[in-house]
Amino acid sequence: MINRLPGTTIEIAVPNAEAASEILENAFICGGLMMSQVARMTGLEPYMIQNWVKRGFLSPPIKKLYTKRQFCRIAIINMLRDSLQIEKITGLLSYINGRLDDESDDIIDDSALYLYYISAISSLEKPVADEDYIISHIEQVIGDFNEPFPGAKNRLVKVLAVMMNAHYASILRKRAEDVLATLD
Repeated sequence: MINRLPGTTIEIAVPNAEAASEILENAFICGGLMMSQVARMTGLEPYMIQNWVKRGFLSPPIKKLYTKRQFCRIAIINMLRDSLQIEKITGLLSYINGRLDDESDDIIDDSALYLYYISAISSLEKPVADEDYIISHIEQVIGDFNEPFPGAKNRLVKVLAVMMNAHYASILRKRAEDVLATLD
């Protein structure tokens, strides 16, 4: 169960996509977030977010404000950093739409990806599942998905599977470190 939105410091009482969507809608009610707010909500240092902008992993803020799409991209990258190298993460984000750009309308936007991920991970019954179970679960979660381009659904399934496996890898790594700490 999720007690924080993945990749953030935001605590969440009801771990599902509807609650996450409501939190995000409320956070962006005024249109955007300042760097200090994004840093506080993700636990990241501002220089790290600025570095991601400079490296092209994230589009620059508009009038010093980050959009919901940008925030979700930051949360996704932050969440996956425990399990994957930054180049693999950006490769994954490039794969889903065929490019790293996150600001056009003919793509699977990062806020949708993030909410699908939360929905999939929060509704999973098996704590560490096999690949077939993960894929069928993802396909069930994204049942209402409308493809913005041909093949988008297949790409979304693959990306979500990577994200969920990275999540499990992170859990297992933490578990291994905890057991390691108990050794004499």
